[in-house]
Amino acid sequence: MKIKYLLPSIVVAAAIAGACSDKAVDSNKLVILHTNDTHSQIDPGSDNLGGVMRRKAIIDSVRGAEKNVLLVDAGDAVQGTLYFYLYGGKVEQEVMNILGVETRILGNHEFDNGIDSLASVLKYSDAEMLSANYDLSKTPLEGRFKPYTIKEYNGKRIGIIGLNLDPNGIISPDNFKGLEYLPIVATANLTAEKLKKDEKVDAVIALTHIGYNPAGLVGDSVLATNSRDIDIIIGGHSHDTIDPTTENGARRSRLKNLEGKDVLVVQTGKSGRNVGKIEINLDSLGLGASPSYELIPVTERYDNYADTKLADYLSKYSAGVDSLMTMWIGTTAHELPASSPELLNYFTDFIYDSGSEIAPKVDLAIANKGGLRSGIPAGKFSKGQIINMLPFANYVTVLDVKGSDLAEVFDIMANTHGNGVSRNVSAEYVVSDDGAKSRNVLINGKPIDLEQTYRVATIDYLAKGGDYMTGLTRGNVVVTKKVPVFEDLVEYITTGKGAGRELGGDTEARWKSAGK
Repeated sequence: MKIKYLLPSIVVAAAIAGACSDKAVDSNKLVILHTNDTHSQIDPGSDNLGGVMRRKAIIDSVRGAEKNVLLVDAGDAVQGTLYFYLYGGKVEQEVMNILGVETRILGNHEFDNGIDSLASVLKYSDAEMLSANYDLSKTPLEGRFKPYTIKEYNGKRIGIIGLNLDPNGIISPDNFKGLEYLPIVATANLTAEKLKKDEKVDAVIALTHIGYNPAGLVGDSVLATNSRDIDIIIGGHSHDTIDPTTENGARRSRLKNLEGKDVLVVQTGKSGRNVGKIEINLDSLGLGASPSYELIPVTERYDNYADTKLADYLSKYSAGVDSLMTMWIGTTAHELPASSPELLNYFTDFIYDSGSEIAPKVDLAIANKGGLRSGIPAGKFSKGQIINMLPFANYVTVLDVKGSDLAEVFDIMANTHGNGVSRNVSAEYVVSDDGAKSRNVLINGKPIDLEQTYRVATIDYLAKGGDYMTGLTRGNVVVTKKVPVFEDLVEYITTGKGAGRELGGDTEARWKSAGK
């Protein structure tokens, strides 16, 4: 959908200008604005939330009202809309420059086009790039990153550390060749200690892309409770909306470190729907006072403000996006959210049918629900919406997997309360203190035979161990299609290959909860 960027509103502009006169009053306050997992959401999403022009209005209004403002981003600025599909990440880098992002880190999706492409596209970024636990000296990113940075406001020094997730099991191995991963907690504690003892900083912020509390992995909650010198964690990756106005959000945002001191932990959700705002009283640093935190929803209330530079820049790229968004290819009777069982069922059945075209005797298909990034609206839908739904450059792959390895994969899928399985499969998951496990897995009505070899249709990302499905890596690849999954699905819909399989027709979840 084409967005009309309005001329600056006199009211908003006057409010921003008027606020500047109070800057001296707030010289001892630092305001940190933060985003994470914006995922190429340049325009407002289908829920009419987000959009970089609205974000610019918020950022400009805060900068107009406050003397000390720092804008940071916690990764995954790319991948998820046609802007990334068409322009490979250049638009997102230059938009972040216009927004004035000063400091940022990588997310896992920054690697989606490979580390060489990432190195090329980051040449467009003006921001400081941080990572303390990625050794990039043997990659094309050598010299581009620092482990930390120090900012000074009104005589107070703020150290910022960049921390990234373990790429193994979440980023395709070919996409991060040469990168050496260092453990999160040990690296964070050593770096924070150096900042406070040697660099004499007054506060330490960890800018992270590790998730809040990922199953079996180190996330922000583990980092906070196992740290000594970190004061604030600004996170990303898990798409958690940590809203301090709710009881759950307040509890999750204030954790105790190893010395019993409060650590503020924040995250804004995804797709630019919120901007996080942290306020620090610089005079209180080291005296036990806690910073304040709020989420600012990015809504249509900011549509009367526009930045001419940003509007002019976006106008160069919107035509290509609009063209694909109006290339109609089908209809559906009702809306299908990305999280709906019927959309996941349809997609996994498509994987089964597509795999059966290129290999005989396929036993089942597996897909990851995390691969569905947006839904399909009721009524007609376009090729652009299919690409937005499946933005990754994945390919249908068929492989032969031993039953014991397949059973392990089902246990991994149980940790996400089930993933996509084809129409001839049913399964249950059981949740315990040790994590989730699968049970009563039936393929064509029969339990998994641990000694049998099964022919599995999936996508190459999972076949290579993505989403921690390492059991699939022990299988033997039979064949991989050369057509990207989204192109394959468009053909499936438009040529009648999917005849008899209604988009959204199967509404029943194929995984059931069996309790604890």
